[in-house]
Amino acid sequence: MSRQIPLALTRNIGISAHVDSGKTTTTERILYYTGKVHKMGEVHDGAASMDWLDQEQERGITIMSAATTCFWNPSADDSAPTHRINIIDTPGHVDFQAEVERSLRVLDGAIALFDSVAGVEPQSETVWRMMNKYTVPRLCFVNKMDRQGADFLKAVRTMKDRLGANAVPIQLPIGAEEQFQGVVDLVGMKAIKYAEDDGMVFEVVDIPEELADAAHTAHHELIDAVAEYHEPLMEAYLEDENSVTTEMLVKGIREAVLAGAVQPVLCGSAIKNKGVQPLLDAILAYLPSPLDRGEVSASNSDETRAPDDDAPFSALAFKIQRDPQAGPLTYFRVYSGVLKAGDKILNHTTGKTERVGRLLMMHANDREDVTEVFSGDIAVAIGMKTATTGDTLCDPDKPVLLESISFAPPVVHVAIEPASRPD
Repeated sequence: MSRQIPLALTRNIGISAHVDSGKTTTTERILYYTGKVHKMGEVHDGAASMDWLDQEQERGITIMSAATTCFWNPSADDSAPTHRINIIDTPGHVDFQAEVERSLRVLDGAIALFDSVAGVEPQSETVWRMMNKYTVPRLCFVNKMDRQGADFLKAVRTMKDRLGANAVPIQLPIGAEEQFQGVVDLVGMKAIKYAEDDGMVFEVVDIPEELADAAHTAHHELIDAVAEYHEPLMEAYLEDENSVTTEMLVKGIREAVLAGAVQPVLCGSAIKNKGVQPLLDAILAYLPSPLDRGEVSASNSDETRAPDDDAPFSALAFKIQRDPQAGPLTYFRVYSGVLKAGDKILNHTTGKTERVGRLLMMHANDREDVTEVFSGDIAVAIGMKTATTGDTLCDPDKPVLLESISFAPPVVHVAIEPASRPD
């Protein structure tokens, strides 16, 4: 089996935020619009496909990070190639922040979600620090624009004041609270209005007259923020701002995001099915592919591994999950090379060689058997008995040790002792 989607068209992203910001709801909408699922599951009904644990469905919260894969074509260009998006939906509660840490370690980009009313909240700050720690390029999405008290510009100000972010809006909301109708695209200078409740049908129209001045000002500020990162954009901006094209601006934003200098801000309401398709387009346009992130360095030498299927195999195990039937499920991110089911690999951390029995692609708790995985993929191996979180998996003939995952110290220690000998 050969690679189906080129590495340049692959995005490995995570969705992280404070609790109840709408991470899982946003993920559910992404899966619906990309055709991965055919019914939108609601968190409050216990029907979200990404919250598959009984405890998650009972409480309406995410406890374990869940991985899935979907495919998307840019909305504005029917001839554009299909992109692959590997998504990890992470918990928001501080109790489960290790799930966020392990996910951000292996991702190339992220979406930081914020509540339109509360803006930056305590766990938002924790997640943001983790993204900074692993230098993860990110987009910001101000969710719940339909809530009473929604204030997009206030939320952006809290990002700047409390996170020190260079948060630059690339959208403005059309209305707020019950009057939220869509968004103004500050890159293409058009308005996107939603005609149906399910969000499948939307119209690209001229910017409403009452928002024209605000959009023009925000458009100018956007160009000003990213011009220095793309030379043709800078030249056009200095000569005549009206000569700046949409293509120039997209490239400028992308370069600024990859450099970690700018965090573009979008808005919408996932529960009301508004703003999700533009978010998907922004993921493709602005977040990095594994090629953009470049080679990874060994932690104990000057060796590197390039994101290339022809390079020696290297991967990092970032999560171990126990399955009653299959045994340990080892979640891993492939950084270089190709791995086939049945191959022998070296666990460089333990020094032991193991054979991979089966390879799986996951959709939450649903599994799809595959025969091989490629550079940039996030997959699961069955049959590895000694792997633990943070272990480096590699070609036995070309060993390399990658940087492991460090976790925050625990805040609670619990010991369990049997009350009697039969126990």
